[in-house]
Amino acid sequence: MKRAVYAGSFDPFTNGHLAIVKRAVELFDELIIGVGQNQSKTTLFSPSERVTLIQASVPASNKVQVQVLTGLTADFARQMGARYLIRGLRTAGDFEYEQKIAEMNYQLAGLETVYLQARPSDQMLASSMLKEVAMAGGNVSPYVPSVVKDALEEKMEERGSCAK
Repeated sequence: MKRAVYAGSFDPFTNGHLAIVKRAVELFDELIIGVGQNQSKTTLFSPSERVTLIQASVPASNKVQVQVLTGLTADFARQMGARYLIRGLRTAGDFEYEQKIAEMNYQLAGLETVYLQARPSDQMLASSMLKEVAMAGGNVSPYVPSVVKDALEEKMEERGSCAK
């Protein structure tokens, strides 16, 4: 059985992430979405909120699990019995960054990294940019699943930002 891990902070989960999930499900028998906490990023949603939002965004399938990832992605993948990591690429700069991580994951756990190029319509999507748009009251509905849009609006309301 071919099992892969798609790890990320997913804060928030975008239509670009969703497109990668849908394509990865076609390639692998099982996909585990690992929701991590990147120490260099300040997150808007807690890990458990992100898990819930992803579960609500991804089409129901017995091929997909969503779990909180703690520690190293290589260790998580090994614990899950995965031999593959999925990474989405938007730009050449993403590849240069991801290439180093892929080699480290291979050295640590023998994991193969499978890159899926973002579709042109998703190449500009970045979670950090979408948070800024939402905080400024911009419309993020074309870029995120509707459940994520609603959650962003609620967070902005709680924080006194002007999301609509």
